[in-house]
Amino acid sequence: MSIKVSAAGAANAAAAAKVGELVAERFASRLFAQDATLWGPEAEAESAIRLGWTRAHEISRELVDGIVALRDEFASAGITRFVLCGMGGSSLAPEVITRTAGVELVVLDSTDPAQVRAAVEEDLERTAIVVSSKSGSTVETDSQRRAFVSAFEAAGIDPASRVVIVTDPGSPMEEASRAAGYRVFLADPHVGGRFSALTAFGLVPSGLAGVDIAGLLDDAGVAATAVAIDDESNPALVLGAAIAAKRFLGIVDDGTSIVGFGDWVEQLIAESTGKDDLGILPVVLTPGAPEIDARPADLQLVRVAADAEATPAGGDDITVSGSLGGQFVLWETAVAVAGAVIGINPYDQPDVESAKVAARGLLEATPEPTPAAFVSEGVEVRGSETVVAGQSTLGGAIDALVALIPADGYLSVQAYVDRNRFSALEALRDELAKRSGRPVTFGWGPRFLHSTGQFHKGGPKVGAFLQITSGEKNDLEIPERPFTFGTLISAQAAGDASVLESHGQPVLRIDLGESGSGLDALLGAISR
Repeated sequence: MSIKVSAAGAANAAAAAKVGELVAERFASRLFAQDATLWGPEAEAESAIRLGWTRAHEISRELVDGIVALRDEFASAGITRFVLCGMGGSSLAPEVITRTAGVELVVLDSTDPAQVRAAVEEDLERTAIVVSSKSGSTVETDSQRRAFVSAFEAAGIDPASRVVIVTDPGSPMEEASRAAGYRVFLADPHVGGRFSALTAFGLVPSGLAGVDIAGLLDDAGVAATAVAIDDESNPALVLGAAIAAKRFLGIVDDGTSIVGFGDWVEQLIAESTGKDDLGILPVVLTPGAPEIDARPADLQLVRVAADAEATPAGGDDITVSGSLGGQFVLWETAVAVAGAVIGINPYDQPDVESAKVAARGLLEATPEPTPAAFVSEGVEVRGSETVVAGQSTLGGAIDALVALIPADGYLSVQAYVDRNRFSALEALRDELAKRSGRPVTFGWGPRFLHSTGQFHKGGPKVGAFLQITSGEKNDLEIPERPFTFGTLISAQAAGDASVLESHGQPVLRIDLGESGSGLDALLGAISR
């Protein structure tokens, strides 16, 4: 299935204004020749070691036989349940690949103790885990691995028979994993995490779960040929130039068979472009989202459709279509284009570390919890002085936060809770978008820190933030660590809030309580 892009109205005009220039400078062919000079002298050093994704569909073929052989080995031993411990690009690509293929993969990209416990305790006898990290130093992934190894040992299962590692060659994780007897797959070190869908990070968990990964690479190869040409018909040049024209990018499923694609695109674009007070913030929308009918002028809508020609773009919309492997290549190329048009380096992430540093500081210092500004309907409320000053009700604090969204800004809902238990929180996005008239994003914490978190700190400082937390009665220890999963996720939430506030952005923090009893109060306050 070929990839197609259709742009109409203002989106088409924005593409037309830039595509000719991109063709004249041979941007596409130079990109696929791995020319690191495309984003300017300051970006050259980083770009020079991050362009391996342009050949991932070729280089990764050598992995396929080994992945399939291991899958068969596991199956013969009755091991058919796979859990992926990974964050950001390491988890989002396998999630969309396996959901689209309709195969089971448990994606554990949370530090919520209840969510971790559910993944660890279910069907351990038939479970193997894939631990994905470029260096092995990611605190979430390391903590998840420790929990599983402890559980395997307690059940009398040799962890070496159940742990699969995906990492960069020469990383500390490779050395430690080989010493422990784990199976190790090495990824291309010249590919950044968010561009790693077609490397070992995307292929190993997906292939073990049962996906036809050879077919995925075949589709990607067809797309790579189409987007590497210096021609005004190049779909990636059109898409990249069109999305660079506005700050917000609404992504809506319009009948495609690809499941959850918006979440992967969100992290790719936000982390690649949100820096130097510039960038594009993706907003994942449902077909009935308020932003579609009451369209903010600074939001560009992209429809992901089964066939862009059968569903042509209308108004100012963009429509894209293609196989999943093709879409990976299309959007990675389009982001490279958009970075050049905007004038940023799409391969660094200078602000991702700030929230991690703040969280580590809180874990080491273990300060007393910040007292609540007030308690309303059983919900503890904290936040920036500009939000909570003079407020005494949950509804009043929410009204105050919405009122602080800049006219050219957005609201971000960040839920540091058990995704399975509190799935109803996702409904808040549409309600708040309807109330505010501005784009609203929704992210599960701490997963979004490896995605939109870069834009929140590095992009334009026009955000307002609603952070939702919930304590857990039954916390979970992290073996050989001086903190628990409950302590970790609390530190991550508090650390992120402190960094956002240090940038002068308003934050409202809502704690639903250990029992989660505040959920109905929060949903009611927002729907009112």
